[in-house]
Amino acid sequence: MGMHLTYTHDGVTGEGYLALPETESGPAVIVIQEWWGLVGHIKDVVDRFAAAGFVAFAPDLYHGQAAAEPDTAKKLMMELKLDLAGTEIVNAANYLISLPETSTEHVGVVGFCMGGSLAIVSGTLSPKILATVGFYPGASWERHAPVWANYRGKHALIHCAEGDGTSAASGIQEALREIQGAGGVATAFDYAGTQHAFFNDDRSEVFEPVAAALSWERTLDFFFNTLN
Repeated sequence: MGMHLTYTHDGVTGEGYLALPETESGPAVIVIQEWWGLVGHIKDVVDRFAAAGFVAFAPDLYHGQAAAEPDTAKKLMMELKLDLAGTEIVNAANYLISLPETSTEHVGVVGFCMGGSLAIVSGTLSPKILATVGFYPGASWERHAPVWANYRGKHALIHCAEGDGTSAASGIQEALREIQGAGGVATAFDYAGTQHAFFNDDRSEVFEPVAAALSWERTLDFFFNTLN
């Protein structure tokens, strides 16, 4: 089980949920929330990464706020300042690298929905973020204005729901094209019969256990192969 904490590193303070592996050390992964906030599902994902051998941390981008219904979630998401969220992710990466339990000099970032877009964009924000995974990220990058050229030598993985238009959606195609054009490696997987948020087992109306298990296995393999 992980713990909520407030950290200070190089004069920068952040907050979130941290879980450490039972092994002495492991690669580090940052988990980015859906539009609901740092809720139980995201903390469970952090714990699952730790159980798989990772140092895992979810920054609290809403700073204590969370939503239980879509209208509130949409309001919190629209109020989120993306540049500041990006800075918090980079700060979290620097913090994780400083921990004695972290075995590598780079980190991975994974996110879901809103967090899926932020995870993919985070690969453009710091040379210390080497590998990113986006679960059903948004279809447009206009608000993020990513500098895709910063993906040179990095890796990205995108899990796509059929209900979102699969990897054929224009936003997914743009990310794949731009990352590959920058000299990075980008891969997308489609999951037939799935809706948006198919990985979220707290939402029975969209959860798809077979796709969730396969995308989780692919994510673990991806991070082990790119971060070690």
